[in-house]
Amino acid sequence: MPLIELKNITKLYGEGESRVAALDDLSLTINRGEFVAIAGASGSGKSTLMNMLGCLDVQTSGEYLLEGVPVNRLSDRELTKIRNKEIGFIFQSFNLIPGLTAKENVELPLIYRGLSAAVRSDLALHALEKVSLKNRVNHRPSQMSGGQQQRTAIARAIAAEPPIILADEPTGNLDSKCGAEVMRILYDLHAQGKTVIIITHDDSVAAQAARTIRIQDGVLVSDMVR
Repeated sequence: MPLIELKNITKLYGEGESRVAALDDLSLTINRGEFVAIAGASGSGKSTLMNMLGCLDVQTSGEYLLEGVPVNRLSDRELTKIRNKEIGFIFQSFNLIPGLTAKENVELPLIYRGLSAAVRSDLALHALEKVSLKNRVNHRPSQMSGGQQQRTAIARAIAAEPPIILADEPTGNLDSKCGAEVMRILYDLHAQGKTVIIITHDDSVAAQAARTIRIQDGVLVSDMVR
C-alpha cells in the first residue's frame, strides 16, 4: 500500500469566470521511504500540492489517501494529530520564534504532544546534535546564521521522529554552502528510513532527489526516477 495516494485531485480557487484550478485532475503515489522532489515554477501548483500533502488544505474534488486513510473524512482534531505526529515541516522562511533559544524553538511543538519537560529537553538536544548545533542550543535566531536557523528548523521538524519530512524550498534562503549542508542532513534522514518530500523551483535541488515529479499549471507533466 502506498504511503501517499492522490486520485484525480482538483483544487479550485475563486468564483465564476475568475475561478482557477491550482491543481487539475492530478494523480500520483509516493511510497514509504522515498526521496522525492516536487518541482515547478512559481504558480505551477506545487505549493498547493504541498499544503494538500501536509493536511493543511483540502481538495475541491478527488481523493487523498494517507496510509490508506481518506484524509478528507478526518476531523480537524484528527488532522492536527497527523500534522503533529506524522509530518515534520521545514519551511523556506524558517518560522522560528525570535524570543526563544534554539532549544526552546525545537521543544515548542513537543509541548502539544503532552510530553514532560525532561523528555522534551532530551528530544530537543538530540535533534540539535543531529544537525550539528549542540554548541548553539542557547542562541536565539538573531544570533545565528541563515544556515544555522534552517538547521534549527530541521531539528524542530525531526525532534518527534515523524516518518514524513515535508520541506518547502528548504535551501531557498541559503547560500550554496549552507544549502549543501541542509541537503546532506535530508540525505541522512532518508538513509534513516524517513520519507523525504522536497518542494522546489530549483532544478539543481530537484536533481538531487531519487525521484522528481514536475508540476506545470496544476498538472503533473513528468515523473522521473533516477
